[in-house]
Amino acid sequence: MEQLLLKGKKALVTGASRGIGSAIALELARAGADVTVHYAGNAAAAQAICDQICAMGRQSCIVQADLSDLHACKGLIDRIGPVDILVLNASVQIKKPWETITDVDFDIQMNCNLRSSMKLIQQAVPHMRQKKWGRIVTIGSVQEAKPHPDMLVYSATKAAQTMMVKSLALQVAADGITINNVAPGVIYTDRNVEALSDPEYAKKVTASIPVGYYGEKEDCAYIVRLLCSDEGRYITGQSYYVDGGKSL
Repeated sequence: MEQLLLKGKKALVTGASRGIGSAIALELARAGADVTVHYAGNAAAAQAICDQICAMGRQSCIVQADLSDLHACKGLIDRIGPVDILVLNASVQIKKPWETITDVDFDIQMNCNLRSSMKLIQQAVPHMRQKKWGRIVTIGSVQEAKPHPDMLVYSATKAAQTMMVKSLALQVAADGITINNVAPGVIYTDRNVEALSDPEYAKKVTASIPVGYYGEKEDCAYIVRLLCSDEGRYITGQSYYVDGGKSL
């Protein structure tokens, strides 16, 4: 029997047109939530996720914003209406040696991976405070614990986002709002399928994962669903690695 733990809740999932974000959006919908699907560039992919959500009997729409643009998320919550659940999944990775990082590389990743998270939280919290109920989940990375040498800015933004979670958890707990971080490890999505198609590289990566295999995007979605439900009401300010032990 389907458990509609989130029935009557409205969620926004950023970067929900593909990968982990799409799995989270669909899982929240299965739990009863109405879900807005945010995307940056692929409207067709976002609409496909939206259609799947509507097919479950939930309400859904798509919203576009390039969160690497400093001003892109201004008024985003106003465009879709108040949300009870905010999942901040959108991110940008620019892979290159640290000596060659440019100001543009830095700003793109900082804006999308950290600054937009803060701005969207600022927009979402007033409604949550009014209702005395809210759930915020940021999606981090195993690189918070084990940074890739060619992703200096990416790993730094993810670590900073988690520290923001810890700070905010103390400040919004009395308002009935929880905020947590989920940090995926090696998850087999379109972001890394090309790199993992190299047998030697794939062998090296797999050897670094104690359980011995890649995760699936649904592995991340399940814990997000828990943190967004009343079953996770006593959890806040925490960061959970979904990584097969890679962070150890």
